[in-house]
Amino acid sequence: MDTLPPITRPPTIPESGGADPAIAPLPPPAALMDVMNRISDANVPAAEKINLVESARPGDADSMDKFGRALADSGYTPVTWEASDLRWAQDTPGNVLALVTLKTANPQARDFTFSMEFHVVDNSRQLTRRTFDSLLHLDEDAPAVPTPTPTP
Repeated sequence: MDTLPPITRPPTIPESGGADPAIAPLPPPAALMDVMNRISDANVPAAEKINLVESARPGDADSMDKFGRALADSGYTPVTWEASDLRWAQDTPGNVLALVTLKTANPQARDFTFSMEFHVVDNSRQLTRRTFDSLLHLDEDAPAVPTPTPTP
């Protein structure tokens, strides 16, 4: 008579630390745009913006103020933000990718669209540090405007 192998329990699957992005609902675009509105608002004190950027520290306050001032100085205020094409990031679980468009009522400034990444933990959303650093350095990629030579 053949003996059957012993009955064993099925393997257990470890629980993940959070919701599976593949089945969890994406945050609403308005929640991501709230982050951008607060970061870009020159009237919001920098100390209140620290928690809006992933891994930000109090020493980053000057950079956060710089971003809002740069938008105002460039004629982009008042500014509104729109998000589209939201999807979970494949390489960083819990992060959301979105195409974000900066819109302004100023006819001399044009709309600007940028791919952004947001860190989502529980009910809080933050702009990733990598995305924020990229926003601060966008003007460095633009070609320098030559200075006119004065005529004698």
